[in-house]
Amino acid sequence: MEHKNRRTLRRAQVIHKTGLSQASIFRLERAGDFPRHFLLTPRCAVWFEDEIDAWLEDRRAKAIAAASGPDILLRKWNPVRQVAA
Repeated sequence: MEHKNRRTLRRAQVIHKTGLSQASIFRLERAGDFPRHFLLTPRCAVWFEDEIDAWLEDRRAKAIAAASGPDILLRKWNPVRQVAA
């Protein structure tokens, strides 16, 4: 049986490598759109680096639409004033 050495990444390393926030990573994990972490100890969550790299390459290959800008008319503070014509 071939033993494959796999490098693990801690949370801060995953955040740095992906550019995502911790909340975004966990939201994507819950949705099944990001590699799952596992616990080395009760307080040490890690991800396999090769799975993160594969996820990044997959995201790069997909066409993801940019988010639309905010609707400034829905602002509660300092709303845009309607100009009378």
